Amino acid sequence: MKLKLKKFSDLRKRKDGRAAAVSAPVPSRWRCGPEPSRRRSDAGRGHAAPFLPPGRPTRPGSAHTGRFALGSSPSRVLARAPGRPTTAGGTAFPGVRARGWVKAAKMAQKRRLAEDAGGPRGPTPGSQRAALYVHWPYCEKRCSYCNFNKYIPRGVDEAAMRRCLVTEAQTLLQLSGVRRVESVFFGGGTPSLASPHTVAAVLEAVAQATHLPADSEVTLEANPTSAPSSRLAAFRAAGVNRLSIGLQSLDDTELQLLGRTHSASDALQMLAEARRHFPGRVSVDLMLGLPAQHVGPWLGQLQKLLHHCDDHVSLYQLSLERGTALFTQVQQGSLPAPDPELAAEMYQEGRAVLREAGFRQYEVSNFARNGALSTHNWTYWQCGQYLGVGPGAHGRFIPQGAGGHTREARIQTLEPDNWMKEVMLFGHGTRKRIPLGELALLEEVLAMGLRTDVGITHQHWQRFEPQLTLWDVFVADKEVQELLEQGLLLLDHRGLRCSWEGLAVLDSMLPTLLSRLQEAWQQRTPSPVPGG
Repeated sequence: MKLKLKKFSDLRKRKDGRAAAVSAPVPSRWRCGPEPSRRRSDAGRGHAAPFLPPGRPTRPGSAHTGRFALGSSPSRVLARAPGRPTTAGGTAFPGVRARGWVKAAKMAQKRRLAEDAGGPRGPTPGSQRAALYVHWPYCEKRCSYCNFNKYIPRGVDEAAMRRCLVTEAQTLLQLSGVRRVESVFFGGGTPSLASPHTVAAVLEAVAQATHLPADSEVTLEANPTSAPSSRLAAFRAAGVNRLSIGLQSLDDTELQLLGRTHSASDALQMLAEARRHFPGRVSVDLMLGLPAQHVGPWLGQLQKLLHHCDDHVSLYQLSLERGTALFTQVQQGSLPAPDPELAAEMYQEGRAVLREAGFRQYEVSNFARNGALSTHNWTYWQCGQYLGVGPGAHGRFIPQGAGGHTREARIQTLEPDNWMKEVMLFGHGTRKRIPLGELALLEEVLAMGLRTDVGITHQHWQRFEPQLTLWDVFVADKEVQELLEQGLLLLDHRGLRCSWEGLAVLDSMLPTLLSRLQEAWQQRTPSPVPGG
């Protein structure tokens, strides 16, 4: 009997928009994308589906983290509210402190070299490496599709927020025992509304507490009306070297429907400025599956975007989230419900256009060329450690400083004022800690790894499970064999991965694969509970 597979693996809710049609629900703990803010059940995004963490996980780390876990999934869209430049809290641009984090990093490196003199030094162990997600919770307005953890304040005490972000980053770095931060992602919310001085202060604190290489990827989410050219230059001087733009559409009617404050012209103008300041390191989001949207005009937008965009495109399906204005309009009948079949066709046609244009689909929703993939989000999909800093941020790491040996999922307090009070009292605002068992971690390795074109190599799997191999788990299962025979799944000397066709139906395959993993795990480790 052939398995009935859906056409589009991301036709679900979330991103990390983070809605949809999957054959079976995928547990939220596997949705970690680029942005931790998207990982809460009670906070939300308005999506289009990385991750967790987080970034976008999506995210993972978000409040968008990721993204791709815990309430958010990497395949969903980052809900970025539009905004105009502000100087919240009266803070100024970095000025003489520009690139101060680089100086701090060099000084810290010299200090560590002096401390380690006389002894051999190898590469930093995986347990001491991590990505860092920083959540800025404020926006100028809420878009019609967005239910992320974001706030529309009358005023922001940015100096206080900055101090708390710095304090929590320092505390979590100490608790985790992390010695090397591979990447930093500023998500939200609309982090481009924050002062570049805040970005510089966080980076400087990280560089002083641990090793932050001068060429580390430092990403900032931005909206077309929140960062004019002079502000982009200031963010670059503060240490940002990659920009992720919430463009969402190049159709003014669609932008109005989404509640965006920018026009298509604004988006293209900012894109040109972004490419000038961050050549080769600009990401853009494009949403699909909107009410009354059709394949042809949407493909025209994508083709137009390819004449202007840099080297990275994310395709996110709209996710109708309960409580949002767009959800209410559809429920009341003033707008037609999005057609999942049309969304699936847009996705398939869009990924074909991007492949022809030389883009590598390195993850279900993400496409890059010229090597411009997001290394921060790649950490989420490879189930690496990440720290989530800021209101509602999510993280996953082994709390070595607290004497722990098991990786934990951590969720920070959602509401900014309460979070700041906790940070000032305790040094961090962690509201919930969830130990991840071995099977839960393996399930995430499987679900997240298969989102990428590389999949799960045998070597990567053995890092998490040295005894039970991929062959042991999957090679003898009849349903898995059927997926292999259909060419949707590949299992060979390289490892386990989806084919190009299989990536589009991953969500339909995951229940089968996860069920097989659970069976294999139970056979390997009998339950200590009778009948359990």
